[in-house]
Amino acid sequence: MTTRDFELACPAPLRHRTVQLAHGGGGRLSRELVEQIFMPAFGGAALSARHDSAVVEAPKGRIAMTTDGYVVRPLFFPGGDIGKLAVCGTINDLAMTGAAPRWLAVAFVLEEGLPMADLIRVVASMRDAARASGMEIVTGDTKVVDRGKGDGIFVTTTGVGVVPEGITIEPRAVRPGDEVLVSGDLGRHGIAVLSMREGLTITGALESDCAPLDGLVAALLSAGVVPHCLRDPTRGGLASALNEIALDAGVDIEIDEHAVPVNETVAGACELFGLDPLYVACEGRLVAFVPEEHAVAAIDVMRAHPAAPEPVRIGRVLDNAAPGRAGRVTLRSRLGTNRLLDIPAGEQLPRIC
Repeated sequence: MTTRDFELACPAPLRHRTVQLAHGGGGRLSRELVEQIFMPAFGGAALSARHDSAVVEAPKGRIAMTTDGYVVRPLFFPGGDIGKLAVCGTINDLAMTGAAPRWLAVAFVLEEGLPMADLIRVVASMRDAARASGMEIVTGDTKVVDRGKGDGIFVTTTGVGVVPEGITIEPRAVRPGDEVLVSGDLGRHGIAVLSMREGLTITGALESDCAPLDGLVAALLSAGVVPHCLRDPTRGGLASALNEIALDAGVDIEIDEHAVPVNETVAGACELFGLDPLYVACEGRLVAFVPEEHAVAAIDVMRAHPAAPEPVRIGRVLDNAAPGRAGRVTLRSRLGTNRLLDIPAGEQLPRIC
């Protein structure tokens, strides 16, 4: 959607081509921002009430709720932008509990001087990503900071989804003997953003894997495959996700290095930057812990779904952690040796999401 598209949707053209401090001041320019940009893109029944809070029909049963902040730099990268990332990231956090996404709240922190064309582009991406998953943007807020005191756009989201009856997907459900599956190759998002940030030309097309995963999870549940746990390996990548589960579930996990799918372009870029692809963020992949007897069925369901380009078994849950010791993750190398796959102490790739 272009600036012109929004202008045609409202009676008056945009007064400013860049964001002004007054756009966050609650006055005339704030209202123009709402009426000329946000309402044409997001407007639905709840948002059109123009009230301090959104009022929605409460579903029966349990709901899942998540909140997240997005500060990715640059704002636009191969395969997405901060708007698409914010919506897909929220949808995916809900999907990891088995929830179907329903409602989204969005708060923007804009920097004075941001081109309106960039804001419109981000808002359009958010609208498209939300609609694709049947999620309604129901409320929001906008603040503006002085020029040089922000970095274009920061986004905070809160999402609400509905959990199907009888479904409990959580770290505490992981059991020894569970198979560990991933839905596709790892590290695309982190390398796509880093290459754009550093002006690196990578041989071979490489885009972020940023995509919603709710449809993939729904397909698993519809096929009768109920994972014990799901996790999207975002910041810290696969290694952090596995360590979080091992610690929270109190289990040991073993991963086969040769089975972990990593694109050749990603592997080459990681070597160039001195990164370990197991710690590089994804934004459209999931890790599934499933009972051994359901592993084959889970792989078959994933292979039939576009959100899982390369599903594969990468390891298993070995046993409960020894008394007095936290759960841990080990990596069986291509040479047959084991090494501890530890949780990172620092940040390999800052501002990746």
